[in-house]
Amino acid sequence: MANSLPATNLQVSTSYRQILKIALPISLAILVPQFNFITNNIFLGHYSQEALATASITGVYYLIFAMIGFGLNNGLQTLIARRAGENKPEEVGKLFGQGVYISLAIAFVGILITWLLAPVILKAVLHSDTIATDSIEYLKIRIWGLPFLYVYQMRNALLVGTNNSKYLISGAIAETVANVAFDYVLIFGHYGFPEMGLNGAAVASIIAEFIGMVVVFLVIHKKGIGKQFSLFKHFYWNKKLSKQLFAISLPIILQLAFSVMSWEFFYILIEHHGQTDLAISNVMRNVFGLTGCLTWAFAATSSAMVSNIIGQGKQENVKALILKIVKLSTCSALVIVLLINLFPGVLISIFGQSELFIADAIPVVRVVSVAILFMSFSVVWLNAVTGTGNSRMTLLIDGVAIILYCVFVYLILEKYKLSITYGWMGEWIYWGSIFILSVWYINKGNWKNKNI
Repeated sequence: MANSLPATNLQVSTSYRQILKIALPISLAILVPQFNFITNNIFLGHYSQEALATASITGVYYLIFAMIGFGLNNGLQTLIARRAGENKPEEVGKLFGQGVYISLAIAFVGILITWLLAPVILKAVLHSDTIATDSIEYLKIRIWGLPFLYVYQMRNALLVGTNNSKYLISGAIAETVANVAFDYVLIFGHYGFPEMGLNGAAVASIIAEFIGMVVVFLVIHKKGIGKQFSLFKHFYWNKKLSKQLFAISLPIILQLAFSVMSWEFFYILIEHHGQTDLAISNVMRNVFGLTGCLTWAFAATSSAMVSNIIGQGKQENVKALILKIVKLSTCSALVIVLLINLFPGVLISIFGQSELFIADAIPVVRVVSVAILFMSFSVVWLNAVTGTGNSRMTLLIDGVAIILYCVFVYLILEKYKLSITYGWMGEWIYWGSIFILSVWYINKGNWKNKNI
């Protein structure tokens, strides 16, 4: 019963200390998957440029499904944070159970799509038969990690939404160690293992996701979090709660899925420019992902804290909270961008490519650096919109930005055949649009009386 649970205060303050207390463990948890992805690409870059190029297509494809899970994670996190702000711990457990059920159903659909539809689509849109064949073979293996990833993401929503983000780190570390070890032995065929190349990276990632998931649930059990929130007491289908969670999450899922689909569209256009440009853009995505870890952590913090504060009935503190998070996010991004631009060649060289490759990639690094700064404040504002509970507005804002982005990159890359350096400027268009529309919505103030 709820009255038998520990009398834990789940409400948060709006101090810088509180923001960092939530954001820093999240950043480490986000850094680890990015580090795993980058590790894959570093090994593949040393294996062959063709494998590095192919990984750009397969990586973004899997990211589409990862972002669908992340969208469900955001919706679940918003609801859990709201119930935490209202000090209703047993409701947290009920919501978590529904999140696991829905995520596994989505994973099953994702596996079917990858096996039945993806091969047809990739063969139709990619010019290189080799890249198409290798991509399909890789994805048919990689997609089996989706159930583990989704359950792992639901755990993130639970821990962040209940102000327990410090426990994210253990699973992340276990996943990293496993991924690096299995990448090394499976891609190159060390210690008696077969040399699997690109497919070795897929198997290594699945094993790592499974290990990370198991470790996190062991930590949740050991720390008594499962008992505190009655996680497994309510581990059954609840139609009402599932409908509520899906209503909040669906717009976020669509927003994130469409956003990454637009990126896949971008990479397909780049594939038409050749293998080298595709490999360069894959490196840029690694740079974007690595440097964005703190930014996305602050974004997740924005969503959770805004929802918690509204749950406390302190709507008047929301804008001041957002500005504090924006300040921290932008300052951290500025430091990272300065370091990248001081030593761009060092960063690119770790992917094992030639001096000519590095020279061609450096102008793109400059463009991506500006995009990282735009993202650092824009994504915080966008996630604040999610935190208000109006996920449909999040979808609308992102939809407008995606349309502008896709039109821009199509004209630049396909119609006028300009350099990929100009194509990457589409990120400026995207994040600039996100910022303007998100600030407009928060300042409008219609969200203040919204109940979820």
